[in-house]
Amino acid sequence: MTESGTSSRERIVAGAADMISRRGLSAMSIRKMAEHAGTPLGSTYHFFPGGKQQLATEAVRYAGEWAVRAFRGESGTGPDAGLMAFVDVYRTILVESDFHAGCPVLAVAIEEPRADEIPPALEAAAEVLDTWAGLLATSLRNHGVEAEQAAQIATLVVAAIEGAVAMCRAKRNTDPLDHTAAQLHALVSGAIRGSGSSSM
Repeated sequence: MTESGTSSRERIVAGAADMISRRGLSAMSIRKMAEHAGTPLGSTYHFFPGGKQQLATEAVRYAGEWAVRAFRGESGTGPDAGLMAFVDVYRTILVESDFHAGCPVLAVAIEEPRADEIPPALEAAAEVLDTWAGLLATSLRNHGVEAEQAAQIATLVVAAIEGAVAMCRAKRNTDPLDHTAAQLHALVSGAIRGSGSSSM
């Protein structure tokens, strides 16, 4: 794939992720996603011959990797720093979109699939959520937290942040995310102190 081709493809994926984060998946057509990304419909089908589900799946993975990069960039100094970086990703999305956008991963996760199938985009959402929780759990274990407790805290963190993002969109301010982040910070710090680890 040429450099220009890669750029166009990534622009379509990023545009789809943004649109899903604003309006959900069920109401979106691949035509609308192409328009939102500012690319021709023909180019969109060229890059995504599988249509809407293929594009949505890649959009979810794109959004997931964006958060992963933020977490990994800070988690070397401790799980709390990684947590705050993760929170900052969503604070930025909320504020810069004037609270019109949330998390595209959650938007896909709550879509009701047909009874006879599990769409690829939904499977991708589950994988991304597992990846996020797994990264935090690993960081907690590396700082002395027992494995089961680390897994439970990591699941709580992801669930709490996703819920807080939804509340922020409804309230049109970042208070729910800020309050949630403060309590998660206390929880993570307390777990590490309780493990006897001095690393943070």
